[in-house]
Amino acid sequence: MAILQENIVRTGKPSRTAWRVATLRAAHQLLDEPIVLDDPIALPILGPNAAAELREDPFVYNDPASRGLRAAVVVRSRFAEDELARAVAAGVRQYIVLGAGLDTFAYRNPHKAAGLRMFEVDHLSTQQWKRECLKDAGIPIPEDLIFAPVDFEHGTLAQGLAEAGFRTDFPACFSWLGVTMYLTEAAILESLRFVASLPKLSSISFDYRVPASMLDPIQQAIGKLMAQRAAAVGEPWISAFDPVLLRQQLLQIGFSEAETCEPDELNRRYLHRRKDGLRSGGRIMCARV
Repeated sequence: MAILQENIVRTGKPSRTAWRVATLRAAHQLLDEPIVLDDPIALPILGPNAAAELREDPFVYNDPASRGLRAAVVVRSRFAEDELARAVAAGVRQYIVLGAGLDTFAYRNPHKAAGLRMFEVDHLSTQQWKRECLKDAGIPIPEDLIFAPVDFEHGTLAQGLAEAGFRTDFPACFSWLGVTMYLTEAAILESLRFVASLPKLSSISFDYRVPASMLDPIQQAIGKLMAQRAAAVGEPWISAFDPVLLRQQLLQIGFSEAETCEPDELNRRYLHRRKDGLRSGGRIMCARV
């Protein structure tokens, strides 16, 4: 889809994976019924030309591999936003989207009246690209949103957020979606330790890969294909975790609880008895201080 690549090339070639995730989230609005993640910004943020092309033929993102990835993308976002709603109801007023890419939550924030402050954390180049996408789409940047540039491998989350005005004396809710597989275990754990150091009521939801040895043959084949696609665009998968060991690590570094959500649980919660057979193979961990 040439038009879908136009904005990437014009604005400096940031993450192609972020662009693909955004198009899958937009395709969900057109292809799937009922909608899991109701996102009126998903199509506009792609820009008028790309959105029009996707509307004309959304089925380009309906092959088996894209369907599975699309399901995982919308389920993990819905999970994170459900966790945020729980946190806001408990009094949390800071929300941080790590590795935000073209995430749209801040531009359709349902918690504005509660005074929610939002931070988008990503590479500076990706944030510059996103600003261009927003400008092209005519989407204003909310006053309660702050961009915090951070390179997880060469900088620290704590430093990046401090420079952006984040309050470590107040609790916060974090989402970290589609990122951990691209980072080293050391970088992942450093960021998780920072979240664990925050006040009670703080939490983080993130998805992660498991080792291939824990998957059945079909899942291994799908995982191999997705890994090859990521590597082909210069974004190789690096990390994978055993869910049991990961939960133990989270408790050891200071979280009071860690909820493991396997594919069966996520499908039961968000994709139960669908006529279209949409299923997610993703895994999510929610750790709370």
